[in-house]
Formats: sequence, structure tokens, C-alpha cells
Amino acid sequence: MAMNHLWTLRGIVTVKEAIGIVGRRTFAAAGGKAKKGSQGGAAGDAAKASILSKEVKSTTVVGANILKDGADPKVLPDSEYPDWLWHLVDKKPALSELRRKNIETLPYEDLKRFVKLDNRARIKENNSLKAKN
Repeated sequence: MAMNHLWTLRGIVTVKEAIGIVGRRTFAAAGGKAKKGSQGGAAGDAAKASILSKEVKSTTVVGANILKDGADPKVLPDSEYPDWLWHLVDKKPALSELRRKNIETLPYEDLKRFVKLDNRARIKENNSLKAKN
């Protein structure tokens, strides 16, 4: 596995420096030695997660609080959220699908996406051609 990473680091560092990086000792998380046969804390996390009742899980967004003194936000009805939120999960057409369609009949958002993806593809192709020479 280390040899695979050496090839990616080749342009950045020398092999001697890479061996120093790979061979560097790391330390375990605080808390002393793990018990024999334990999974490193996964068992402790599972016990903590089951403390919450199903009612609390369905009415609050557990773990969304970012403030020290704050509380987890409550789940609101769908009508309380903005309309654009529900369109975030919509599938967007791929570049190959956009190329098959007539450009003049595309909606503005699809046309904008086509231009972006087409430019990105041309840049990648040009870069790969330059790299081979």
C-alpha cells in the first residue's frame, strides 16, 4: 500500500522523504490501552446512540446543534422549509445526455450546466494531450 502512495508523492517529495513520512510513528487516542478483543470504541458509541427514544429521534434533528449552550433544532413541517430545498436532490443530466439534446431547445439552467461541463471536459482533454507529449 505504501508503494502505491509513493508514486503519487513522487513529484512532491523525494523517496527518502517519503519513507520518512510513511515510517513515522503515530500515537493512539487518549485513554490508555484498549481491552483485548475490543473494537476501539465502536461498542461504546452504539450504547450511547440507543439512549435516545424513537420519539426524540423523529421530532428533532439529532446532532445538528453547533452551539455550546444550544439545543438540537426541531423538525418542522414541509411547508415551513423553502421551495429550493426540495430541488437539491433532483438528478441533473450528464454531459453525454446534454450533448444528445438540441442546444437551442435547452432550458437556461441546463444550457449553463452544458457549457460548464463541456469546458471542463475540453480542459481535461487538452491537459492529457499536453501530458503525453
